[in-house]
Parts: sequence; structure tokens; C-alpha cells
Amino acid sequence: MASAPVNKIIPFSLVDGPGSRTSVFLQGCNIRCAYCHNPETQQICCNCRICVGGCPAKALFVQDGRVVWDDRKCVSCDRCIKVCPHCASPRVHMLDAQEVFLRIQKNIPFIRGITVSGGECMLYPEFLLELFTEVKKVGLTALIDSNGTVDFSLYPELTALCDGVMLDVKSWEPQVFSALTGGSNEIVKSNLRYLADRNRLEEIRIVCLDGRVDAEAVIRGAAEILAEKTALQKLKLIRFRRFGVRGSLENAPSPTEETMLDLYELAQKHGFRKISIT
Repeated sequence: MASAPVNKIIPFSLVDGPGSRTSVFLQGCNIRCAYCHNPETQQICCNCRICVGGCPAKALFVQDGRVVWDDRKCVSCDRCIKVCPHCASPRVHMLDAQEVFLRIQKNIPFIRGITVSGGECMLYPEFLLELFTEVKKVGLTALIDSNGTVDFSLYPELTALCDGVMLDVKSWEPQVFSALTGGSNEIVKSNLRYLADRNRLEEIRIVCLDGRVDAEAVIRGAAEILAEKTALQKLKLIRFRRFGVRGSLENAPSPTEETMLDLYELAQKHGFRKISIT
């Protein structure tokens, strides 16, 4: 079976889609958001060993030139991810889809479904396809939380199997997206149309940050693509918060309540009706 680097599994979450869900976070991302709240999930560990000596619980050691994590000893002090200069984490297990499903099984009586996030989980489409196949057999729903930079049209079977995609539309203008993430948003826009056409767009998410995110342009652009479907589309306006952020934006202020309400009203003006602010 296909394997993926699993950063963590949250048994019960109420913020990763409808109802109570098990959330699976995979390691590795293909862009570098300046406001990333989980920067330790961006890179795969390069085994530089900087984290090993300072682990107070001795939960990290080197074996065959690789950093190994003993989760039985770990006290989750986060020192390893704080000292890592590469935006990586040694606290990762390579698991195949069946192994992850076995960890989900015990939660089945208490959850509506699962959500897989990252990092960027669409870097591991074969793993997602196999995992979703298993969870659908037991009546669970399966959602993807994605930054939208991997082309969903290349994976029609996965798109059809999943119940929806929570799409982070980080900015609209290409130069703004590049400055914020170091990447391109051309595929994000095509994914928006592709998923909407197939009724697989669970939610559009915009992290709102004054001066760095063109949230108004995202709202206008998304509404233009969605057209008559705009009123039926969930839109989540997420207020930027500094928690976990490193680098140039670690001290950036959150948008004011007035700013968030202005964006809410703009979204209404452009036809959105299912809008939330978090």
C-alpha cells in the first residue's frame, strides 16, 4: 500500500469539516506561506541531527544515519521543532493507508468522517485514494484540506471518491500569491472551477491579513468563477493570528473586527450567503 509521512492524528476535531472528525496531518508542503501557523510541517526531516542532543526526554536518537523518534518517551515539549532550522519535524511516522485506518477505527462510533490535511496532503494522492477507499467502506465521509496548488484534474478517481475539498485560496493576484507563498496560484484557480463543477468544493477558506492578502480580490474572483453556485458555497473568512508563525509575520497584528465585517459584507454583495468568520 502507499505510504505517507504522518505528522499527527487528532482523534476528534470540530473545526476540520462538518461534525466530529478524525483529522490526519501529513508532513511536507510545496509552498512556503509567510503566515504558516504550522511551519514545522513544511519540510521532510533532512537528518541534520540538530534536535537530537537537546531532547530532554531522550526520545530522539540516530540510527543508520537517520533521526528516529520514540513516541513512547516523547513528552511533546516541542523543543525539537523549535530548534529545527529547516521547518521540519522529527516527530513523523511513515504509515501506509491501512495502518492509518487502524488508528481511525477506534473512533468510528464517535465521528462522522475524516479530514486529511498537511502540510499539503495532495502530495500523496495514492495514499489518499487508498485511505478514503477504506473509510468509505465503513460509512465515513472523507474530506481533503488543500492549498490547491496540486492539479485535482489529474486525479479524477480521488476527486470522485472524496466527499469534498476545503480549499485555501490564499490570494488572487499572481504577484501577491508569489510574495506570500513563493509559488503560483494558476492551478488554484483552475481547481476552484474544477471542484465546483463536480460539486466537490466543501468550503473556500481565506486567511485575512491586512497588506499581505488581497482578500477582496479573492472574494470577487471566486464569485465570478462560481457564478450561480455562489449562494450555495460555504465561505470561511479566517482572521490571521500570530500563533505558531515564524519569520517576517510573527508579530503582525490580526485584522480588526471592522475589517472582518467589511469582508463579510463584500462577500454578501457578491452573492455569498453561507459565510462564517473565525
